[in-house]
Amino acid sequence: MFKRWWAYIKAWFRGASDKAMDPEIEIQMAIDEARKRDQDLRNQAAKVVAYRTQLESKIEKAADSVGEAREMAKVAIMKAEDAKAAGDAAGVDKWTKSAQALAMKLQASENNLTSLKSQYGIAVEQAEAAKSAVQNNAMRLQELSAKRMELLGSLQQAKMQEAVNKAVDSMSVTMDDELPSLGQVEEKIERRKAEAMAKTELRAATPEGAEAELREAVNLAQADAKLEELKAELGLTTSGEATPTDAGTAEATGLES
Repeated sequence: MFKRWWAYIKAWFRGASDKAMDPEIEIQMAIDEARKRDQDLRNQAAKVVAYRTQLESKIEKAADSVGEAREMAKVAIMKAEDAKAAGDAAGVDKWTKSAQALAMKLQASENNLTSLKSQYGIAVEQAEAAKSAVQNNAMRLQELSAKRMELLGSLQQAKMQEAVNKAVDSMSVTMDDELPSLGQVEEKIERRKAEAMAKTELRAATPEGAEAELREAVNLAQADAKLEELKAELGLTTSGEATPTDAGTAEATGLES
C-alpha cells in the first residue's frame, strides 16, 4: 500500500512540475545538455587522438633504438672477430659480451616496437571512431538546434493562439455577464409587442374602448366630409349630388348627436 501511495505521490509531483515548467526553458535545457555532452565527447575524442599521436612519436623513437642497437651489435661482432684474429683473448671476450648485450637490447627494442605498432593500430581505429562520433554528434546537435527553432516557432504560435482564445473567452464572459444576447433582446421585443396587443384587445372590449373607437370613426367621417367640402369648393364634385362620403358623414353626425 505504501509503495502504491509513494508512486502516486511521485507521479503527482512529476505532473505538477511538468505543468509548471515553461516549454521554452525545457527546450533550452535540452540544448544546453546536448552541448555539454558534445563538449565532453570532443574532450574524450581529443584524448584518444592525442594518444595515437603519442604512439607515433614513441614508435619513431623505438625504431631509432632498434636501428642503433642493431648497428652497435654489428660493430661489437666485428671487433670480436678482429680480436680473435689478433689472438687477443681478452678482447674477444670483451667484444663478444658487448655484442651479446647489444643483441639483447636489440631484441627488447624490437619487442617494444612490435608492441607499440600493435597499440598504434588499435589507437588509429579508436581515433577514427572518436572522430566519427564527434562528427555524428555535431550533426545531431545541429539538427537539435534546428528543431529548437522549429519548436520555439510552434511555441510562439501556441502562445498567440492561447492569447486569442483567452481574449475571445473574456469577451464571451463579459457579454454573458453584462450584455443580453440577441435571443434575449428578441424575446423581450416579442413580449412587449404581445403585451401591447393584449392591452389593445382588452381596451377594445371595455366601454371606454368602444367609445374611443366610436370617436375615432366620427373623426374620420368628419375628416372625409371636410375633404369633400374642399373638393366642392374646387369644383371637383357635382353640386347637390350626394357622395358616399356625405352619407357616411351624415350618419356619423347623427350618431354623435
